[in-house]
Amino acid sequence: MKTKSILYVVIALFFVSYNSSFSQVEVKSKVVDFGTMMPIESASIYVKNTTIGTVSNSDGKFVLLVPNEFANDTLVISSIGYKSFKSVVKEFDSTIDVFLEEDVASLDEIVLVAETRPKTGNDIVLKALERLPRNMPDSSYLQKGFLRHKERNKKEFKWLIESAITVYDSGFVSNAAENLKINVDQVRKSYDLRDVDSLLTYTAYLQQKANIRNLKARNLRRDTIRTSSLVKAIKWNDTRVNGLENLLEGKLNLVRNSSDPKGLFGEHILDTHQFELDTVLVDNDQKIYKIKIKEGKDYVNLRTRGIFNDGYKAEGWIYIYWDTYAIKKIEYNLIASSPEQKSRSKALFDTQLNHKLVLNYREYEGKMYPNYIYYETPKLVNVGSKPTEPRKNIEETVTYDKDERFYYTVQEILFTEVILDKDKIAQALSQKWDPDIFSIKPYNKEFWKNYNTLLESDEDEQLIQDLTKRSSLYKE
Repeated sequence: MKTKSILYVVIALFFVSYNSSFSQVEVKSKVVDFGTMMPIESASIYVKNTTIGTVSNSDGKFVLLVPNEFANDTLVISSIGYKSFKSVVKEFDSTIDVFLEEDVASLDEIVLVAETRPKTGNDIVLKALERLPRNMPDSSYLQKGFLRHKERNKKEFKWLIESAITVYDSGFVSNAAENLKINVDQVRKSYDLRDVDSLLTYTAYLQQKANIRNLKARNLRRDTIRTSSLVKAIKWNDTRVNGLENLLEGKLNLVRNSSDPKGLFGEHILDTHQFELDTVLVDNDQKIYKIKIKEGKDYVNLRTRGIFNDGYKAEGWIYIYWDTYAIKKIEYNLIASSPEQKSRSKALFDTQLNHKLVLNYREYEGKMYPNYIYYETPKLVNVGSKPTEPRKNIEETVTYDKDERFYYTVQEILFTEVILDKDKIAQALSQKWDPDIFSIKPYNKEFWKNYNTLLESDEDEQLIQDLTKRSSLYKE
């Protein structure tokens, strides 16, 4: 009897120890502008000297799970142009909002300093690009992250994927296309209610795969095409347009791929972009340049195979630290500008904004690592069509419900951990890597209990609830 009692005590202590090792402090609140009382989107919330962190959503809200071992460390809440808020993790009050006050440096300081510094937007950006080998990671690393992939029309969500991912990068000086790897570790949600009747996608698929260049969607009849063939074409287009390889290895990863001569921020950057110094702000007690991105004399061309991705002008902002010239954040839009691209974008997408990108970086051990990525783009579909008149001659008059026909996708990636340990990196690389974010995987409830994710906005949460009522999670 005594032996059994001792055994129960040992088991109980084991579970207490086990649970405490995985116990966490939940930090949640809302970040608000002290002057305007408006929510602050994309504020950084992180534990100092770690890579544990998240960002606030469009409502200013956030949730962050902090392991107990960091309970006595400093929580930092910061946003460019504001004074930072700091608190001990375990002392943070999640019942009240966090108010940040504006903090702006003087632009006049640029001409008062004794040292020779670049004084124009173009010169500051070129200096930042020159310093990238010093400011970006110079050795291999792993990053753990959370991906949310959304696709919707103007009425409702049609597709939602949430995944835990791992990204391997061998370092800034190496070529991203050859030295960057992506793996989907776990899937939390995967709902797909898209219509399987995209003749435009099927046309593009046949043009590429069967080399039928003169084929037009209007010459195809839905009732003659197998649904399985349409699904295959849609999956092909998903990977082509929204695969993570395209985002992380391609031209839109502006900083990582700036060493590529043909990169958007490559050696001919000033032909397609101009940069205008706007002001000097403060970010977490550091001065930071705010620089406007403007169009250059040449159009921006993404050179995407099989897609006319030329004829854009660039707009947005780039934020560069005053002292190190490290790039902190880029807000980057590509707008249809050439007559051909304007016509294409209007007809296919009903918008002139073709690419909306946010790249945010955070310093860790003296290097700038990707922290948050937001990418939005319209998508080629052909749904909601209804013939309103009988055929006239050869052509058939068709009208479309714009709210149903025009889709766009949003991808958000929050990186939650940086791993520099060479043994852990080698072990990860020895495993099989699967970058397909669209493949079905089993759901592991226990895994997600301790994993940091992005908090949905109130609007998105309602849309997701509406979506889940009409769909079901993939079975375990």
